[in-house]
Amino acid sequence: MTCWEWVFWSSAVAVTYPYVIYPALLVLINKLRGGDTVTVSDAQFAVTIILPVANEAKRIEAKLRNIQALNYPQQRTQVIVVGDGCTDDTLDRARAVSAGSDNVVVTALPQRSGKAAALNAGLALATGEIIVFTDAAIMLDAGSLSALLKHFENPAIGCVSGEDYVDGGGSEGLYGRLELLLRREEAKLHSIAGASGCYYAQRKTLCKPFIGGMAPDFLSVLNTVAAGSRAVCEPQARGAMTATSSQSAEFARKARTFLRGITALFGNATLLNPFKYPAFSFILFSHKLMRWLAPMPMCLCLLAAWVLREHMFYFAMLVAQAAFYGLAVVGILSPKVSASNFVVRLSAFFVLVNVAALKALLLWIGGRRVEIWEPTRRPT
Repeated sequence: MTCWEWVFWSSAVAVTYPYVIYPALLVLINKLRGGDTVTVSDAQFAVTIILPVANEAKRIEAKLRNIQALNYPQQRTQVIVVGDGCTDDTLDRARAVSAGSDNVVVTALPQRSGKAAALNAGLALATGEIIVFTDAAIMLDAGSLSALLKHFENPAIGCVSGEDYVDGGGSEGLYGRLELLLRREEAKLHSIAGASGCYYAQRKTLCKPFIGGMAPDFLSVLNTVAAGSRAVCEPQARGAMTATSSQSAEFARKARTFLRGITALFGNATLLNPFKYPAFSFILFSHKLMRWLAPMPMCLCLLAAWVLREHMFYFAMLVAQAAFYGLAVVGILSPKVSASNFVVRLSAFFVLVNVAALKALLLWIGGRRVEIWEPTRRPT
């Protein structure tokens, strides 16, 4: 095998690994070892729900009513709404809809300080033994909180993620379903690689102050595992949200999320040590790191096929890659074509995600950090 052939095949494996090989390996490993199941009970905990908001006037009333409708005792539930420098009437609406409820606290940061600061302000007021983090964009099923909390009867569990479903999500929804599959299998092996940022819970004793520029949901999982506990997911703790309104909005969200995730991972790089964290380092490496690094082998695979184009097989691989990227460009430039053709839409989404990962990686290398939180504006 020549040097360029080695580059082609190693790059092809690196690109497919996080999306195809790793999921298959997870399923196989869990089948062989009889993946762990989590014992649950009907135990009830004192709970604090922290809801950070930044100009969410259009959603806040529906979100608070959604929380009030959850099948969990209100007397065991504290709700803290933290306004992150809101300039609209979000907090006035929150106070109005929660009037008469003595378990709802509405507080405000005087200026935009970022999601980490908003969550830390909520933690300072929290009285519950379990902290639930949620966003305004997700509407929770009535039984989702009870399902989420049952896992904490197991003392080995320190963090539990809900599952969010994207209504009308197209490729975003397909990507989300892959994430849910991976979380369920990772939870059987040891711990999930990251919680749903819209809905998850953590023991208060494991909650550390959030750090600006690091993805809070990812950081909570990392802190949980570093403390010797496990982070799992609960399929019945469901919530729904609408898809992002445009490809540009999805690109911006992915780039921001990836940058915050990369910052959190390399700020806790000891968790990649396979000798100290054998199962979890495998999960982090496969699910997170290999996916974030995928744009580089994508470029190398294309370059190697070009160099080897005189060979029939590699010429065919060059044409196939060119066709794939061509479809992606069509999908990005023409949303109508993307909406009507699944292959075009999937190609466009895959390329968009990997360009966002490349952008995030370059920003991280350049020292750029996302300190101020900008919530994704999904259609109401």
